[in-house]
Order: sequence, then structure tokens, then C-alpha cells
Amino acid sequence: MLRLGIVGLPNVGKSTLFNALTNAGAAAENFPFCTVEPNVGVVPVPDDRLNQLAQTVQPKKVVPTVVEFVDIAGLVKGASQGEGLGNQFLSHIREVDAIVHVVRCFEDPDVTHVMGPVDPVRDHDIITAELALADLAVLERRLERVEKTARSGNKEAQQEADFIARAIADLNAGKGVRDTIRSDTDRRLARQLGMLTVKPILYAANVSEADLGREEIPASARLQAAIRTHHEEAEIVPFSAKFEAELAELSGGERQEFLESAGITRTGLERLVRAGYRLLHLETFFTVGPNEVRAWTIPAKSTAFDAAGEIHSDFQRGFIRAETIGVGEFLQAGSYKVAREKGLVRSEGREYVVKDGDILLFRFNV
Repeated sequence: MLRLGIVGLPNVGKSTLFNALTNAGAAAENFPFCTVEPNVGVVPVPDDRLNQLAQTVQPKKVVPTVVEFVDIAGLVKGASQGEGLGNQFLSHIREVDAIVHVVRCFEDPDVTHVMGPVDPVRDHDIITAELALADLAVLERRLERVEKTARSGNKEAQQEADFIARAIADLNAGKGVRDTIRSDTDRRLARQLGMLTVKPILYAANVSEADLGREEIPASARLQAAIRTHHEEAEIVPFSAKFEAELAELSGGERQEFLESAGITRTGLERLVRAGYRLLHLETFFTVGPNEVRAWTIPAKSTAFDAAGEIHSDFQRGFIRAETIGVGEFLQAGSYKVAREKGLVRSEGREYVVKDGDILLFRFNV
């Protein structure tokens, strides 16, 4: 399951966004640290293809893939030294797959800002610095211990000491540990050390309702320029927490009309999840039958053998082949029977690289 941790300074819209995404009822008060323990919400991933498959097949059950959002309390300047319960909150960040950094880009005199005037670049820099300082503290403590072992000739300790020294240099130069990684060994060490500045970051620019749908949002543009200097691959998704909260109370046609009135076609949840999938290089495949139509999430470039193991270890252990068809071809055919008659269903071996949107039927024997 994909786990996304929502972070940011207090009063930037984190809990309002979390409530709208998950309907979990988390407190969203106008003061810092309203979220002391991380609220967790598991939500289905919106996917039009799954809906279309369900309408075509009419199965007994439809199972979407899911994403877990963790609402982590607001960080403040000095969090890496324990300010505002910072150490506790930073530990929660270490447990997620990627970070959703909510940055306030709207003015509202009724919602105070912990740092005074609204300044998205300043807010971005504060959180970025706190994550880097937290990593730096971990690395400096670890280096003291590992250097002693490295001096004795231990090769693994020497590799770790070299990585830590390079990572410390990058952090002091205003970079993240992600810039230090040059090999699988570096990647493994960063993971073992719980580095925060390795985690992929998705930036959610919380704009006013009036700014939704605009091609150019000044505050968001300034934020984007600042982000690119730290993290070139970062995804930036403009959204309005207030708009999403109002949208969550609507259903059916009313939701679509409300979206269109703002000049957008997809909800904040859809746009955040899609960006998260791109950022983490994830794809979706489907299994289709009269009892169940289901979506599954796998890393991009996974093989049919990998996908089989995602469903059940027996599928992988007794793998024979995977009958494969693209979701578009299946929907046009309307059923497996017609698809087979038209020769659209392919038989693939364990090394077949699954494509996003593939429908897979596994043949196995255990």
C-alpha cells in the first residue's frame, strides 16, 4: 500500500486537506499542533478504467487499489532540535513512502500564519531545512561510531563512512541525501539510516478558490522556482483545501458541476494520487472475473512474475503463464470470450514486462 505523509507548517491546510481526502474527521483548528498523533486515512484510488470494467463485467465485488494518507502534525522552525514536538513528528515522516508537503499560497486574515505574513518560499525553505538538519544530526552521530570500525580495516564500515561523509557534505551545501546516492549500496545505506531527504516529495500548493484553474498563479510560480533549486524531479500540484472540503460534501452530478465551475476536471485527490504514482514510478494492472474486478499497484517495469506475487505467493510459485489484454481492448470486446475469439488475448511468460492498464489472468499449478 502506498503511504503518503502530509507535512507542512501549522495552519497551511494540512488537516483540512486530509479531512476532504479521507472524510476521517481530523481536527482542523486555527492554532499550531492541533494534530498531535498522526491521523491515518485509507482511501480508494480513483480510476475511470476500473469503473468502466465494473460496468462492463458487472462483478459481485469491485476492489480498487488504495493509498494511505498520514496527517503529520505541523512542523516549526527548530523541529530538528525538538521544537514543537519535532522529533516525534519527524519519526512519523520516516515511516512513509513519500512526503506531501503542503505549502500555503493563499491570503486569509481569518486564518493566522505561525510565521506571520504568507510567504510560500520561506515556508518551503523552513521545512526543507528542518528535514536536512534532522538527517545531519543522525549522520554526525553515526559517523562518530562507524569511523572507529572503519579504521580497523572493516570494508563495510569504510563504505558507510565514505557515504556518510559525502552525505554530510551535500547537506551542508544545501542539497539532500538524494544527491549523494550513486549506487545500490548508497541507496541501501540511506534507507537503513532513515534519511528524510531521500524520500520523494510531492508539493501541494494550497491556493485560493479564485486561483483554481488559472494557468499562472504568482505565489505558486515563486514556490515552483524555489523547489526546482532543491529537487528537480519534485511534482507540484495546485489545489484548494477549502474547495476540496466543500466538494467532499457533494455527490454525483453536483460534484462534476462544482469542478467545472472552478475550471478543473479532476479532484485534488485524483491529481495528488496521479502525481504520487508518477513520482514513485508506480503502475496499475487489473484482474477481471464474474466474482471480482480488482486494481493492483506495482512498480513500473515489473514482470508478470512480479505481478503474480503481488496477488498471492502461490501464483508466483506455480506460475505457468499470464493471459494478457489491454484494458481498452477488453472494453471494446466486452468479455474474455469475445476477446479470445478476436485473438486479442496474448499468452505471456514470466519475463513479460507489465504495462499500465494491462488485464492479467494467471495460470498456475501448485
